[in-house]
Amino acid sequence: MNKVRFGIIGCGGIAYRRTMPAMRECKHAAIRAVMDTNAAAVEKAKAEFQVPFGTTRLEEILARDDVDAVYVATPAYLHKEQVLAAAKARKHVLCEKPLAIGVGDVKIIIAACQRSKMFLAEGFMMKFHSLHRKARQMIAAGRLGKIVLARAQLSCWYPEIPGAWRQVPEQSGGGALIDMATHLYDLIMFLTGLDVASVAAICNNLNFKYPVEDSSSTLLKLSNGAHAFVDAFFCIPDEAVEPLLEIYGTRGSIRAVNTIGQGAGGDMTAYLTSADKAYDARQARGETGRIKVEAAPVNTYAAEIDAFALAILSGKPPELNGPQNALKIARLTDAAYKAAKTKRWIAINGK
Repeated sequence: MNKVRFGIIGCGGIAYRRTMPAMRECKHAAIRAVMDTNAAAVEKAKAEFQVPFGTTRLEEILARDDVDAVYVATPAYLHKEQVLAAAKARKHVLCEKPLAIGVGDVKIIIAACQRSKMFLAEGFMMKFHSLHRKARQMIAAGRLGKIVLARAQLSCWYPEIPGAWRQVPEQSGGGALIDMATHLYDLIMFLTGLDVASVAAICNNLNFKYPVEDSSSTLLKLSNGAHAFVDAFFCIPDEAVEPLLEIYGTRGSIRAVNTIGQGAGGDMTAYLTSADKAYDARQARGETGRIKVEAAPVNTYAAEIDAFALAILSGKPPELNGPQNALKIARLTDAAYKAAKTKRWIAINGK
């Protein structure tokens, strides 16, 4: 077998817009079946992507011998039931984030996949952006010195929409924080190689009246003591904001615009010094050491799927986005919401 045969669970939304088109570019993955409770979405996906089988029933897609793995892209509240069923049917699982709502259910999912000896990964595709990979290499090589500060921002316009599951707390687990800030938590830890030790947060509604937050700001204390700031808002017009990423160290910084998101583009600049500097009373900004960071763009969804497929083909657990990372993000998410509710710093425990 040189390609992993995927079944798509939830073939509308992000799967239809991004993931299924990306699978056309994959070297190690192919779509064999699609499933959705919306029969029209099934027929549309089958026709668009020339998929041989489609169904509205979960058990039918999981029963197929020509499906080795599933990609789960349904609303968050359905993930637990569907992933547990996939594990029982002995299918490998790539599941969109959040893997589940709350640490408890994430642990249940991980245990079930471990019992069935099936690989599990959570969909944090921004790690596969070529510029983010380049930045990680530079940071790991010590080009920035000791990391002292990180900032990341991702916002959009998400007004009240009747029936939108992301706006229902029981179905989404929350609003802008769990939907977008978690991507940034994950990316900062990936880039810096540092975990989060404790968190403080603000979650509220500054514009919309739905019962999940449309605004979130998080302050993170990283494991080396560095500070990190994450902002994720549902109430800023898309045309008014460019996602930003900044990493600062004692010997330089990396700043990026529009690398955060679903695309492959964006611009990244590094500002580097060759050694520890003496005090400069002029405090000159960016006069030397400016480097345009360049890397060939890649489709992050295709890269994510191919990496998971290669893990399956090799029999080696995924290097990125595996169960322990999922558990780490779930703990951090729960702690951030607790911090916002209690207005206190919350330590991230490993239990």
